[in-house]
Formats: sequence, C-alpha cells, structure tokens
Amino acid sequence: MLSVPLTAEIQRRLGELAKSRGQSDADFARELIEASIEDLDDIQMATSHLESRQPALSSEQARKALGLDD
Repeated sequence: MLSVPLTAEIQRRLGELAKSRGQSDADFARELIEASIEDLDDIQMATSHLESRQPALSSEQARKALGLDD
C-alpha cells in the first residue's frame, strides 16, 4: 500500500471534489492516479512514435508511393 502525504490545501480540494462527485477521498484519489498514469502512458507512446517516425514525404513522393503516378 502507498501512503502519500498531502498538504492541507490539497487534502481540502480533494475532499471537496470527491464530495461533489459522491465519492470518498480515497476512491477519487485512486481515480485521479489511474487517469494520470493512462495519460502519461499515452504521452510516452506518442513521444516514442514521433521520435521514430520517418521523414515526411513530399506530395510527389506520396503519390508515387501510393501508385498514383504512372
């Protein structure tokens, strides 16, 4: 189990948001952590894709690659 100390302000804001959603503080914090992990995974995947992508093709090169030019 993980224990994370929070400032009084963060604890207050977390409590208010959890209450407005009808959730406990713990359930809402878990939801926030899960969403953040998914976002970070998406960012990492996108960054890796951008770093390994091929150079852009000109329109002429793209047409040729697609077999649109004779």
